[in-house]
Amino acid sequence: MEHEVFVPVPAERLREVLDDPARVARAVPGLQQDAGAEPVAGRLKIRVGSHSVTYRGAVRVSRRDGDAYAVEGEAEESRGSGSVKLSLRIALRTAEDGCTVVYDGTASADGRIKDLPADAVESAVTRLLNRFAEHLAAAATGADDEAPTPPPPAPSGQDSGTAAEGKAPADPGLTEEPPADPERPSVFGVDVPPSSLGPEDEEDEEDIAEAAHARRTMIGRSAEEVDHAPPRGRYAPVPAPQTVTPAAPLRWAAPAAALAVASAIVAVRALRRRR
Repeated sequence: MEHEVFVPVPAERLREVLDDPARVARAVPGLQQDAGAEPVAGRLKIRVGSHSVTYRGAVRVSRRDGDAYAVEGEAEESRGSGSVKLSLRIALRTAEDGCTVVYDGTASADGRIKDLPADAVESAVTRLLNRFAEHLAAAATGADDEAPTPPPPAPSGQDSGTAAEGKAPADPGLTEEPPADPERPSVFGVDVPPSSLGPEDEEDEEDIAEAAHARRTMIGRSAEEVDHAPPRGRYAPVPAPQTVTPAAPLRWAAPAAALAVASAIVAVRALRRRR
């Protein structure tokens, strides 16, 4: 495996980061460090295509002869029996406006990642190395920004004068007491001026207040009536049929008419029999 990444950071700054294992651990993308373990040890999730594989292991970074660094690592799957071994060489090559990080090494793995497509695995490893180089550059550029700048030294004359003033005892007779604040008059003690409105204006105000009270009362009543009013239109309830009681004369008219008709029928039949 060979890969190169350019970063706009001098090689000397990157060497300072690679010499510090704690800063190297912070530069590994997605590494969750284990408490009390080695600086570059913990859990690392690698996304290969639509699959994710989580490994738990450790990596050791050591400086070799010259400007190269050796990276040796071993890890096992957190959910499975697969494992991976890494042997990598990192070299820093000076370039214009920065340097080039050169990766060269080998890796062997078995388990889930062995069943995944080779091009997807290569793409995931390349993305991991690119992000690692970017994080190294970010850690190198942030070293000077985070370092506190010492305050500028003050002149000796000012220091001695300031110290003398600080050590000089204060004379109570020469200190002036701050003037007391004048007492502010209380609002409750002020007389209320008479009203500028005449009697007619006061009556108008009373009428307006009564009208407003009546309006509020009417609005409240109308709201109650609206809330309890029955629905109208197509949703209105059908009223129950009402029974009409006939008057007393009409009550006897129907039987009398029926008796008269029956008598006429009987008379007509009797006359037909005589004929």
